[in-house]
Amino acid sequence: MGLSSRRTSSPIVMTIVVLTSVDVRCSFGVQTSTSVDVPIERVLTMSRVQLALRVADLDAAVDFYSRLFDAVPAKRRPGYANFAIAEPPLKLVLLEGGAGEATRMDHLGVEVPSTDEVTASTNRLAEAGLATRIEDNTTCCYAVQDKVWVTGPGGEPWEVYTVTGDARPDLEGKTDAELSAVAGDGTCCKQEGSDTDARVAASCC
Repeated sequence: MGLSSRRTSSPIVMTIVVLTSVDVRCSFGVQTSTSVDVPIERVLTMSRVQLALRVADLDAAVDFYSRLFDAVPAKRRPGYANFAIAEPPLKLVLLEGGAGEATRMDHLGVEVPSTDEVTASTNRLAEAGLATRIEDNTTCCYAVQDKVWVTGPGGEPWEVYTVTGDARPDLEGKTDAELSAVAGDGTCCKQEGSDTDARVAASCC
């Protein structure tokens, strides 16, 4: 975690930018910088949409989206990167695909602040008549997550999830594909019945 300073003529304003549910960067309208510890429960106070893309050249994609959103990745690990964009609120996930293939949507999601909200969403979706698949305490996206999956009418997989912890922080900043080994049984980030690639098993989000 770190604090970045930005010169401004307006009164002091604090904007919390959520990198993950466990990593936080805060931007303050002051001219000094320091480090602080921000508890998870004080950070993600509202939901945000997640868009996960499968890309052929992960380095090129990271460079492009860094410029597009004027942001740095919140997490960069083998076969995987994510951006936590404050405005518009977006969790952009990049998954490394096969060489030469066109970028495509991998899956969609909604990140929520707590497991209680995942449970509430699970109940609401079931009551709405949607088939749900629950994953509790699963290691996915180099993170520990609780989630529920549903599938859209076109086969598009949606997850409602919360991050409860980090996984393999020792791989942060490393990009060697052979190190991409976080995902457990390969079902993480892969909704049953969808055509989401089984390669998610290597570095799913």
